[in-house]
Amino acid sequence: MAAAATTCCRRSAPAALLVALLAVAALLCTTTTGGSAAAAGAGQPLDVGYYNKTCSAAEEIVRNETAAAVRESPDLAAALLRLHYHDCFVQGCDASVLLDSTPTNTAEKDAMPNGSLRGFDLVARVKDRLERACPATVSCADILALMARDAVALSKGPSWPVALGRRDGRTSSAGSCGELPPLHGDVNLLVQAFAAKGLDVKDLVALHAV
Repeated sequence: MAAAATTCCRRSAPAALLVALLAVAALLCTTTTGGSAAAAGAGQPLDVGYYNKTCSAAEEIVRNETAAAVRESPDLAAALLRLHYHDCFVQGCDASVLLDSTPTNTAEKDAMPNGSLRGFDLVARVKDRLERACPATVSCADILALMARDAVALSKGPSWPVALGRRDGRTSSAGSCGELPPLHGDVNLLVQAFAAKGLDVKDLVALHAV
């Protein structure tokens, strides 16, 4: 997972919109049935205490690293939430948006709809910190989910328990990003794109307001 440099800068969203966006991302994790499983294993549901025995400090590490970064660059809060949403909308919440392209495959990260995504450096830093504390334990997919939750809390929104145990995707294709609704497009097409994920017009309005 390599860091990606971008020059895009988006305005930080109000806390209410951040909450709405995270709620939609969470819903996508439960409604998407693509090639990447969201659960810890076959037939195993996500669990709020998933890392209690294997990496009890995981959430604290993620929270501290995220808080330090957002204090330095407040607009990262909205960027992290957007990164989680873009990941979840394609193949489910599997961190496939973090995978790098290869000579024979263009990954999601380098697809046109994802060209303005930010936060890759921070995710890589948090992952490195967790690997030093608990090697080969916490998935990148769970890191994204936790960082998105913490982004809401750091933006004066609420905080709540996050069910964990997602598996990281092993494949990533720019072609699959056609599932992402365009930033500007025909309203009917946008509604159809969201409906295909089990989402409605309210979700569409929340996401396109960020």
